[in-house]
Amino acid sequence: MSGSRLAALAWPDVPTGVLAVPVGSTEQHGPHLPVTTDTDIAEAIVDGLSQRRPDVVVAPAVSYGSSGEHAGFAGTLSIGRDATELLLVELGRSGADSFGRTLLVSTHGGNADPVNRAVTRLREEGRDVRAWAPRWEGDAHAGRVETSVMLAVAPDRVALDRATSGNTTPLAELLPVLSTGGTQAVSENGVLGDPTGASADEGRRLLDAAIDDLEALVIDWMQVLTATPDR
Repeated sequence: MSGSRLAALAWPDVPTGVLAVPVGSTEQHGPHLPVTTDTDIAEAIVDGLSQRRPDVVVAPAVSYGSSGEHAGFAGTLSIGRDATELLLVELGRSGADSFGRTLLVSTHGGNADPVNRAVTRLREEGRDVRAWAPRWEGDAHAGRVETSVMLAVAPDRVALDRATSGNTTPLAELLPVLSTGGTQAVSENGVLGDPTGASADEGRRLLDAAIDDLEALVIDWMQVLTATPDR
């Protein structure tokens, strides 16, 4: 058995290991990155995990999430926090019928609360579900980090000639205004950071580090599940 995409399998061929769900968004990422950036990155990370772990099956991505902070920028499609939570809860319940474990891999910060609430509800119901998000340091949105990763994942979809700096104020200082006025209130071009200096090499390093971290979580998870209790 090898890691694979669920979308390519007929039902008799579906293994029953870990269902890894890329959880992204459809939202503006400045003038130089596609609106599917978060989803593309989530899929790349989960695909990377599946290539290392034969017990991982990659689910079709959840490409909509809680992106209300990006309202006003064309192309942003948000379903809100409550709907995102409910979608993931129902997905987790259904997934548990076929898979022993479900792993939610979320790459959009706005999904953090609904993802965590969904995991809490599912675990309280007795389902073995975990969530993971990348811990990249750097700018918050459509800056050097995400631009570099996208140059590694899908360079043909990055318009570097249109990449310009946005608001580079630390996110913690922007949050009071962001929470009330959204991204438009703090950044005219939708960028929170500076994509200057982004490179595919840096993106590959960030991507590899993220996959390493995610794989470590899965290894620990499996060890806990297979550990034999002391007698």
